[in-house]
Amino acid sequence: MDIQSYYLLVPLAPLLGAIVAGLFGRLLGRKMTHRVTIALVGVSLFASVKIFQDVMAGHMFNGPVYTWLTSGDTSFHIGFLIDRLTVTMMLVVTSVSLMVHIYTIGYMSEDAGYQRFFSYISLFTFSMLMLVMANNFMQLFFGWEAVGLVSYLLIGFWYTRPTAIYANLKAFLVNRVGDFGFLLGIGLILMVFGTLDYAAVFANVAGHANDMAPIAGMSVNMLTAICILLFIGAMGKSAQFPLHVWLPDSMEGPTPISALIHAATMVTAGIFMVARMSPMFELSDTALSFVMIIGAITALFMGFLGIIQNDIKRVIAYSTLSQLGYMTVALGASAYPVAIFHLMTHAFFKALLFLGAGSVIIGMHHDQDIRNMGGLRKYMPITWITSLIGSLALIGTPFFSGFYSKESIIESVGLSHLPGSGFAYFSVAAGVFVTAFYSFRMYFLVFHGKERFGLDHHEHHGNHADEEVSSDHHHGLAPGQKPHESSWVVTLPLILLAIPSVAIGYFAIEPMLFGGYFRDAIYIAQNHDVMRELHDDFQGPFAMVFHDMQELPFWLALAGVVCAWWFYIKRPDIPAAIQKRFQWIYTLLDNKYYFDRFNDWFYAGGARGLSSFLGQFADKFLIDGLMVNGSANLVGRISGVVRRFQSGYIYHYAFTMIVGVFILLTIRNWF
Repeated sequence: MDIQSYYLLVPLAPLLGAIVAGLFGRLLGRKMTHRVTIALVGVSLFASVKIFQDVMAGHMFNGPVYTWLTSGDTSFHIGFLIDRLTVTMMLVVTSVSLMVHIYTIGYMSEDAGYQRFFSYISLFTFSMLMLVMANNFMQLFFGWEAVGLVSYLLIGFWYTRPTAIYANLKAFLVNRVGDFGFLLGIGLILMVFGTLDYAAVFANVAGHANDMAPIAGMSVNMLTAICILLFIGAMGKSAQFPLHVWLPDSMEGPTPISALIHAATMVTAGIFMVARMSPMFELSDTALSFVMIIGAITALFMGFLGIIQNDIKRVIAYSTLSQLGYMTVALGASAYPVAIFHLMTHAFFKALLFLGAGSVIIGMHHDQDIRNMGGLRKYMPITWITSLIGSLALIGTPFFSGFYSKESIIESVGLSHLPGSGFAYFSVAAGVFVTAFYSFRMYFLVFHGKERFGLDHHEHHGNHADEEVSSDHHHGLAPGQKPHESSWVVTLPLILLAIPSVAIGYFAIEPMLFGGYFRDAIYIAQNHDVMRELHDDFQGPFAMVFHDMQELPFWLALAGVVCAWWFYIKRPDIPAAIQKRFQWIYTLLDNKYYFDRFNDWFYAGGARGLSSFLGQFADKFLIDGLMVNGSANLVGRISGVVRRFQSGYIYHYAFTMIVGVFILLTIRNWF
C-alpha cells in the first residue's frame, strides 16, 4: 500500500465501523458488532502509526482528495494536511478511542443500546479525524460540526431520562453560540483572502496584517477580528468561560463518552485549531491576550468548582475545564507546542481518570456519590493504583507526564510579556494548589478512610440544593454488599493508559518542545518567542525535575495533597466547619457562580418572554386581529353598504352610474 492509501484509511475505517454497527448491528449481534468496530479503529491506529513514521522520515502532504463543490470562482475541497501536528493528534485520537472502544464492552454490557453506542463512538472518531486532518476551513468546519452533532447523540444516549435530554440540548445550543462566531470568522477569511485553503491563507496573512475590519463605528484590525471570532468557536468546543456551562452537564452520557469527549477529542478541537492558526494569531497581540485571559479565568475559577462536587464524574469534569484553561493560557503565551504537549499528556491521564471513575461506578453498582464510598482500595486494587497514577499525573508530580507539560505552561506564561500575562501566571500557579486539593479529596474519599457504602445515606446528605448526582443508573450497594474489581475489558484499558500517563512526558518533552518537532506546522513570531527562552533554561528532563522541585508550583501541589489528606482522612470535621463558616462561598460555588441561573433567566426566559409577546401581539393582534379578521370585517362592512344599492330598481342603478362618472371626472380634473 502506498502512503496516500493510509491517509484515506485513517478516517474511513471508523466511518465504515459506524455504518456497519448502525445499520447492521441488530443482524450481527453484540459480539460481532464490537469486534468489527474495535478492529476498524485498530486499523485506523495502525495506519496513523505508519503515517507518523513517514512524517518523521521527512515526508509531508498537503493536497485535495476531491472537489466537493464549485460556486463561482470558489472551490470547496476535501483535502488532507499531513504534518507533525496532524499526526500527533491522529495518534492521540485513535489510541484513546481504541481504549474507550475496548472498555465499552465491559461498561455497556447490560445496555439495550449496545450496538448503537458502538456506532456513535466510531462516528465520533471519524468526525474528529476529519477535523484534525483538514487542509482547509470548509473541511475543518465539517469536522467541527460533526463532532458537535455526535456529542449531542452521545450525551443524550439514554434519551428516556429528562436530565440527559436537557444536557444534550444545552451542549448543542451553547456550542451553536460558539460556532456562530467560528462561522463568521471563516466568512471573513473567505472575504479577505478569497480562499479557504490553509496554505494560501497563511502565505498571504502578513500582507493583510494592517487591514481594518468593516465594522461601523469601530476601528478593529481585520486579523484581530478574525482571530477572536475563530477563538469564540474554540470557547464553545473547548468549554472556555463563559461558554463552559455545557461540559459538566454532559456527564449525563455514559462514562466511556466522558473519557472520549473530555479527554482526547472534542474539547481539544479548539486547542488544536488555535495551534493550527498560529500564523494568524501571531500577528495580533490583542487576540493572544484575549486567549490568555479567557484561559486563565477558566483554569482557576473552574478548579474552585471541583472542590465542592460530590459526583465522582463531575469532579473530573471540572478538572477537565481547568486543564483546558491551562492549554488555552499556553496558546495565548505563544507556547503552542507546550499547549499541544499538555493536550497529549492530558488525553492519556484524563481518559485514565474517567475510565477509572467508571470502574468505581461499576464496582459501586452505579452509585456515583463519593460520600458513599471510602476504603475501596482493598476491593479494587487495579482501579486504585491506576486512579492514583492518573491523579499524580494530573497534579504534576515529578517524573509523571503531567509534570513536564504543566511546568512548561507555567514557565512559558511567566516569560510572556503580553498584557494579561501577570494575571494568567497567578491563575495557573494558584490553580496548581486547587487541582491537587480537589484531585486528592476525591482520591482519599473514594479509596481510603472508613467504608461508607452499603448504608442508608439519606440522613447525612441533608438538603443539598442541587444534588446533581447524574449517575448512569441510580442504584448503589445493598447493605452488607461489597464492591468488586471490574472485568479485564475494563481494567486492561486502565493499565494501558497508565503507562503513557507515567512515561510519555519524560520521553516526549525534549523532541516535542525543543527538538524542532513542530517547526513546519506551527509559526511563532520572534517578539513572542517564549519557546526559545524555555529552551535556553532546559537542561534535560531529569534536571528539570530537580530544578522545578525548588520552585513554588511543586510546593503548592504538595500543600494541596497534604491539605486534602488532613481534611478528609485525619480531621473530616474541618470541611463541614469551613462550609458552615463560609456558607455564602459554598452557595456561590454550589450554584456554579449562577451562570446556569442567569442563562435560564436571561436567554431561555428572554426567548420565552419574546415568543409570548410575539404570540399575543404579532400573531393574535396584528395578523389575526388586523390582517385576517380585520380585512374580512372591512370587506363585510363595505359589502353591507354596497348591498343597499343592489335593489333591482333601474333608477337606483342609473343614479349610482351618475355618481360614479362624477367621481371619475373630479379625480381627472383635480389630478
